Amino acid sequence: MSASKFAVLAALALAASGAAYAPAASARTSVSVQIGVAPPPPRYEVVPPPRPGYVWVQGYWNWSPYAHRHVWVPGRWAGARPGYVYRPARWEHRGNDWRFHDGYWGR
Repeated sequence: MSASKFAVLAALALAASGAAYAPAASARTSVSVQIGVAPPPPRYEVVPPPRPGYVWVQGYWNWSPYAHRHVWVPGRWAGARPGYVYRPARWEHRGNDWRFHDGYWGR
């Protein structure tokens, strides 16, 4: 396995473990993946009617090292965190690369 594939797999494993564990006192967990392939334009999603106590987390493109392409992660409801604002996942273009920043709760 090449070093770059290992780095992507390690970053995705960290992202998955961070998504499964979200302590109440945590304000921000930063996970990023860097690749040389631009993500497709965001998909249009119909946002369901508001749900008290929840925040809509919009869908985003995630890189799949197994499929060697971007895959769509659909939007979902997340429990609101009083005093925090959800910052959505995003892709950032840097030089010839694209860096993915996972969504997080910030103040």
